[in-house]
Amino acid sequence: MYEHDILVVGGGGAGLRAAIAAHEEGADVAIVSKLHPVRSHTGAAEGGINAALQEGDSWEDHAYDTMKGSDYMADAPAVETFAQTAPEEVIQLEHWGMPFSRNEDGTVMQRPFGGLSYPRTTYAGAETGHHLLHTLYEQVVKRGIDVYQEWFVTELAVSGEDDPNDRSVHGFVAMDVKSGEVSGFKANDAVILATGGAGQAFDHTTNAVSLTGDGYAMAYRAGVPIEDMEMVQFHPTTLPSTGVLITEGVRGEGGRLFNNKGERFMFEYGYATNDGELASRDVVARAELTEVNEGRGFDDEYVYLDMRHLGKERILDRLENIVHLAEDFEGVNALEEPMPVKPGQHYMMGGIETNEHGETAIDGLYAAGETACVSLHGANRLGGNALPDLFVFGARAGRHAAGVDLGDPMIEVGPVEDPERTDVEWPTELGETNPIYEKPDGTDTDPDAIVEATVQAEKDRMNELLDREDGYEHMEIRKKVQEAMTEWVNVFREEEGLKKALQEIREAREMYTDVYVTDKSRTFNTELQHTIETRNVIDVAETITMGALARTEFRGAHWRKAHQERKDDEWIKHTMISWDDGNPDLWYREVLLEGEDTEWEPKERSY
Repeated sequence: MYEHDILVVGGGGAGLRAAIAAHEEGADVAIVSKLHPVRSHTGAAEGGINAALQEGDSWEDHAYDTMKGSDYMADAPAVETFAQTAPEEVIQLEHWGMPFSRNEDGTVMQRPFGGLSYPRTTYAGAETGHHLLHTLYEQVVKRGIDVYQEWFVTELAVSGEDDPNDRSVHGFVAMDVKSGEVSGFKANDAVILATGGAGQAFDHTTNAVSLTGDGYAMAYRAGVPIEDMEMVQFHPTTLPSTGVLITEGVRGEGGRLFNNKGERFMFEYGYATNDGELASRDVVARAELTEVNEGRGFDDEYVYLDMRHLGKERILDRLENIVHLAEDFEGVNALEEPMPVKPGQHYMMGGIETNEHGETAIDGLYAAGETACVSLHGANRLGGNALPDLFVFGARAGRHAAGVDLGDPMIEVGPVEDPERTDVEWPTELGETNPIYEKPDGTDTDPDAIVEATVQAEKDRMNELLDREDGYEHMEIRKKVQEAMTEWVNVFREEEGLKKALQEIREAREMYTDVYVTDKSRTFNTELQHTIETRNVIDVAETITMGALARTEFRGAHWRKAHQERKDDEWIKHTMISWDDGNPDLWYREVLLEGEDTEWEPKERSY
């Protein structure tokens, strides 16, 4: 058994920042990641980091843009904390050596991004996430923080009280990808989940193959509510053949979208008559698909993004990486011709319910980054707000886990007695068909015993997968889920389609009871890893679709054909789903529109 005060699961931006913050407070901290940290998906972020740094800008304006972008579904305390803290964190990054693009006077460059009232997006070419990741990892190495790289965390070791609010986390189980060793990791003080998104629930996504919703699923099964999972961001500009991201920075620099008639449709058809291509992401994604669906797209699939008019010098200075991506994946020379783009799954606004300190309902369990829902992004995240989310709330989770008093949180977490519910007609049974995960019975309170029992249960589960000689291979099951999600739980959603998706997910869950692994080896058994990940994909996909079917309104990224208006009287509330011994329970918690400094009044959202 490996033992540390604080264990951080995930080596991306949030995990690295949390580990640094905890270490600075004197904690014995370690990072456990299924990838080498610099291969984490943070490195794929291209566009930039929002922070109010310049004279003429303010954190209040940043907070307003964020709340408006969220379609008034973000929690005010999270928004205020974020906007106030982002500038000092960006300055800290610069002091650590982050190679920001700079103006001639040496100040960092900032450019416009969608949904912003001020050009506050700080960047490093079109490789901002890559440089951020290396800057943070350099600090981890400098401090001598232990990193268990290529260790895949499979299950949390949590006490077994009936009420999740009474439970505590004592560590987790992880498998060494290289050797196949399955071991316990004991956390004396805290576990911080920073495992990133869940894009692999869809078959057209900007996300890496590693983003399988591990953190969401583990916390959910352990009893932590997950929040607003229906709020999935589809980025407007991804390459059609692969889902590779084309940064919003192209539009921020002045790139233009055209349909097959040569029209700048964002203006011509009234989708965003003021901001055009720099409207919020959900607005642009819907506009593009509407153009395609009404016959004004190319090959009934995509539109064109054109940046040729910016000139070769400017493109190569600020967007050189985009030229290479277009050439490598679409065979397009973006200096001389427009790029084909279409919406693709990009980001989860929802996630593990946390407060502004990163705490969850389970004592000692924290979450940060995309896998957490504080709720900062509400129903739609603004471009450029993801990277500062990582280090603002990653740092706070690390500090609080290490014992720093950050004050009383304003955001509540955990299941509540007699919560608000609505009657939803589910088309099929939900949850586990035969529970694979059984929490300890609650009688044993010894942390070592809880970790050891969880390790043994995971070893038994893996041995069962390896011992089976036939059944379904995981990829067949995962593909079934991905195709259903992309077909029916995409940008445009209809009731019958959502019900079909839930039925397909149910069939996939039943198939998973007969899943098996063809590779019987222990070393570098990525098939075993992917099979375990597929279980997480199923759990996450089900919660996304449940929330989408239950929310009968149009808000932010959530569009319902039969409900074409925002219903503030009914739906300014968070969708919460709890795992009640294998039976998903959907309930609601009120959105907090009042913070310490501001009380927000929902207004019409237009660009």
